[in-house]
Amino acid sequence: MHPKQDIPERILRTLNHRPRGLTITEITKVLGVNRNLVSKHLEVMQAAGQVESRLVGNAKVYSLARRVPLSTFLCFTKNLILTLDADLAIVEVSNQCLAWFGRSREDVVGQNLREAALPVVSDPEVLAAIEDLEQEQVIAEIPCRQDGGRESFYNMQAIPTTFGDGAKGCTIVLEDITERKRYLSNTMFLTRTAIDLVDLQPVEDICDYTVSRLLELVPGTYACIFTYSEAGHRFAIRAVAGEGFREGLTELLGRDPVGLILPATRFFDAPYYETPLSMRGLQEFTLRPEPSLWPFYDLCFRAIPEEVCEAILERFGIGRLCATGLVWRDRLYGIAGIFLPSGREVESRETVESFLRQVSIAIARRETGEQLRLSEARFRGMLDASPFGVALIDHEGRFTYTNRQFADIFGYEPEIATRVAEWLRLIFPDDGDRQGVIDTWCSDPERSVPGWIRPRTFTIQIHDGTKKTVFCRAVTLPGGMEYITCEDITEEFRIHRLLLADIADLRRREQELLIKDRAIASTRRAVALLSRDGVVTYANAAYLALWGHMTAERIPGSHFSCFWEHPDEIQEIIRIVLGGRAWHGELTAIDADGRAFLVDLLATPIIGKDDVVLGVMAAVTAGRSGDAEFPDRILEEVPDTANR
Repeated sequence: MHPKQDIPERILRTLNHRPRGLTITEITKVLGVNRNLVSKHLEVMQAAGQVESRLVGNAKVYSLARRVPLSTFLCFTKNLILTLDADLAIVEVSNQCLAWFGRSREDVVGQNLREAALPVVSDPEVLAAIEDLEQEQVIAEIPCRQDGGRESFYNMQAIPTTFGDGAKGCTIVLEDITERKRYLSNTMFLTRTAIDLVDLQPVEDICDYTVSRLLELVPGTYACIFTYSEAGHRFAIRAVAGEGFREGLTELLGRDPVGLILPATRFFDAPYYETPLSMRGLQEFTLRPEPSLWPFYDLCFRAIPEEVCEAILERFGIGRLCATGLVWRDRLYGIAGIFLPSGREVESRETVESFLRQVSIAIARRETGEQLRLSEARFRGMLDASPFGVALIDHEGRFTYTNRQFADIFGYEPEIATRVAEWLRLIFPDDGDRQGVIDTWCSDPERSVPGWIRPRTFTIQIHDGTKKTVFCRAVTLPGGMEYITCEDITEEFRIHRLLLADIADLRRREQELLIKDRAIASTRRAVALLSRDGVVTYANAAYLALWGHMTAERIPGSHFSCFWEHPDEIQEIIRIVLGGRAWHGELTAIDADGRAFLVDLLATPIIGKDDVVLGVMAAVTAGRSGDAEFPDRILEEVPDTANR
């Protein structure tokens, strides 16, 4: 062999004993040949893939190329790899690529890429990129629609390749990015829907939005939304979507499906036994050709005729139903359903479930907000209709709410966010009074706890100078808010003062009556007080002794005529006295033992206010009257001594 032709072999043997590599100068010294000749051979060998170089400082160090057999490399990658020669003939192909193509190695290797009609790689755009390949290129997101209608996406790398004999070619690496792209798409979808659902207000708008987005996730299907009324125990169709779905249902049902009521009395009983927890996940039901669990008629709660249910499945080619409950915090708000053709599946199940969970939260938030709004309206209505003035003051001492009665009481309506200290200047113009109120207002909460009522009475001055007495009750709520009720007690306070004066006057009169009672009780003349019907209500000790009674038990409650020999005469005397005149004369009485005795009787009327006769006072003296010239007679005028 010519020495120059032997140089590549000698270089390989030399580098084989030098794992760390040699520079051109070192190789020239070892071989003893011209430096330029060695440099020329190294360039050819590097292009052929026999050696490789690296820079160490300013020097280029050459070493043997470390290679892995392509067939071995293809076994350890999940990517789809094809190796082509310069004419685009397939030289090598990975097992994963063959499985994806659905062909054997003999059917693929040796074929020209232009004529093989392989998915993705035989696309004109890909072929053009390979033919113009000068350096590594990446074509991102190459779509590929499979026979089942499912769309896949790939990133393609076209890498220039040199074979062992120095021939040129390229290696195509296809990376399946379908799941990554679908994940990003689903994440963006959920982000967008979360923002959209915040802005949607009525529940009906949420339902229409939901079915539209379900068709976006699962195109070529039909969707519907049922809402659930817990009070009425029934479902109602709120929205349907899909090409011609609503129109077709209207024709088959004989009415618009939206608003159709489906009773749910059996939904939680046999054969369903459903609970909100069991309806959280996406459930699948095979409807045709044979139902796997429940027929469509049962899934419609038997509220739609069975023949209509079959017609719906036939009309729209429905074979499966995927349904899930709109559940949030163990409460059922409705059901979402997706109708699919036979053999079709929901690809992004997790995304569908996450989206419907967002819908459940949105509906729950709307219903909770509506209930809160109604509750707040009832609460505000109750406060506005309250007979008491009501005010709410925040922890910074600012008014947040006052009702109409509050403004009527104080004569001023504080604006929202007005400080209490500023408002007090209006109703307490005197600095000393105002400071006293402020001190009381600040010290009361320190001596109490939230929930305790702190009553206070203040005298205020309104805009026209009139003074009012106001009774206030303040309560500190758990959040630090002050709840205050006020009541104008000016009139009650005036009446209270009058009542105190009346009570003092009554006590004085009571004392006077007590003195009179003591005087009557201690007099030696027998005295009895009679009601208007002649019944004895009181008798003093002298009266008891005169009639021979030891105690007063038998006297009060007895008719006055029982103590006299002629009761009819006594009845006439009582009638005369009740007419407003006094009677004085001598009568025969009967004592406790039945003995008769003569007494002198003076009967006078007891006159109250407005000259009304309240009763009779009888004064009795034993023996005959000291004036024998005067017979029994009626006094035409009531003497000054008559009882008043």
